[in-house]
Amino acid sequence: MKKMLLCGLAIFLLLPGCKKADDGMGQTNSPGNNAFSFTKYTIRKGQQYSDRSTLKFVETAQMKFIVKFDSSAIYQSISSENQFDINKLYGFSDNNAGHHQYSARFGWRWSGNALRLFAYVYNAGAVLSRELATVAIGTETNCSIEVSNSSYLFTINGITERIPRMATTPRAKGYQLYPYFGGDEAAPHDITIWIRTL
Repeated sequence: MKKMLLCGLAIFLLLPGCKKADDGMGQTNSPGNNAFSFTKYTIRKGQQYSDRSTLKFVETAQMKFIVKFDSSAIYQSISSENQFDINKLYGFSDNNAGHHQYSARFGWRWSGNALRLFAYVYNAGAVLSRELATVAIGTETNCSIEVSNSSYLFTINGITERIPRMATTPRAKGYQLYPYFGGDEAAPHDITIWIRTL
């Protein structure tokens, strides 16, 4: 019965399907010195969801991870205005609600010949985004989102930006959000993102 409820919730939340929760055995070697410590997320050409978008409930005061992009993060949109759409990286829904109502996550895009990371937040259905940093392809970038009362503290490599939070739960309470391409367009080619949860 519980499994049926979880599958129903996944469909309701427009996740790509109900899969068995990742037990960590699916981790794959990353390029570099930290083999087996990163999980490889792939967004296939013509798709938007990553291959590891599993339903996972989250209740936390802070989410910390390291991300590494390879050259597949360099892309050109079909419509030039879509080049400025923010793709989604990693985060959580909040306030016991769907992610288009309350959520906090990092976003990313390739524009102006640079890989840009963003804070990307929904508060009562209204989206707020703010550019936080540019990062080099192939580098490991430390990221965290901390819940601090009426704020989210987004940190990249030790630099913190405060973003308003309207959720009322004492801690973030919802479900995990995974890499997603778009925006309006699907991935123009396979895109690989490496994430190590801390």
